[in-house]
Amino acid sequence: MRPNIVDQVDQTFWLIMGISIILLALITVVMIYFVYKYNRKRHPVAENIEGNTTLEIVWTIIPVILVLIMFFVSWAGFKNMRDVPKDAMVVSVTGQMWKWTFEYDNKKKSDTLFLPANTNVKFDIKSIDVNHSFYLPAFRTKEDAIPGRVNHYWIRTNEPEVYYAACAEYCGLNHSYMYAPVIVIPEKKFIEWKNYTPPDTTKSVTPVKTDSLKTDTLKTGAVNSLNKDTLKTGSVKTDTIKPNSVKQDTLKSK
Repeated sequence: MRPNIVDQVDQTFWLIMGISIILLALITVVMIYFVYKYNRKRHPVAENIEGNTTLEIVWTIIPVILVLIMFFVSWAGFKNMRDVPKDAMVVSVTGQMWKWTFEYDNKKKSDTLFLPANTNVKFDIKSIDVNHSFYLPAFRTKEDAIPGRVNHYWIRTNEPEVYYAACAEYCGLNHSYMYAPVIVIPEKKFIEWKNYTPPDTTKSVTPVKTDSLKTDTLKTGAVNSLNKDTLKTGSVKTDTIKPNSVKQDTLKSK
C-alpha cells in the first residue's frame, strides 16, 4: 500500500527535530563542562591542547551518517509526492496577485477549491505574473507556481471537511491574504457542483487593492452555511456549496 504523504512528512519532521534536540543537548552539556573545567580559577595559565585524531574521526562520521539518514527519509517522501497515481483527478491551479484559480477537466473554473472525498488529486501548478507557492497545510504539501512553467504534486483527500490553501512565497503587497477555501465534499455532491453550477464562478481581483481580505471569512471556513455535519452527511445542496457563498465584500479595499 502506498505510504500516506501526511504521515511521511510528519515522521520526517519529527526525525529531524529529534536529532536537532539531541545535538543541541549534547553540545550544551559539553560546552558547560568545558566552561567549568577550563575556567580561569581552575586553569590560571592557558595551555595549548593538541588535536585528537579519534575524536575528529568520530565527530565527522556521525554527522555524515545522520545527514544521510535525513536525506533518504526525506527523499522517500519526495518520491511519493512526485509519483502521481494513474487514477488521480487533475486540477489546474493558477496563481496571480493575489488569488488562486482552479480549473477542472470540464473547463469549469472556481476560486474555491472543491474536491471529492477519498480521492487522489493531482495539481498542475502555474503562475501568470510573479512567483507564488501553492501550500496545503492540512496535506503537508507545497510547490512553487512559476511563470512559464508547470509544477505538480498530488494528495489523497480525507473525509468531508473544510481546509484552506495559502501562498507560501512572498509575492507582493497582499501576499498574506492570498488564501482560498478548500472544501472536501462527498463525491456525489462534487459531481453536482462540477456539472450543474455555472462554468465560471471566479471573481475578479484588482491588483492595487490593499489589505482586502477579511480574516473572519477564513476562520469560518469561507463558507458560513457549510458545517461538518452537512459535509459528512452529504445533505448540503449544490447552491449552498458554490464559491459565491464567499461574501463579495471579502475583496473590498480599505
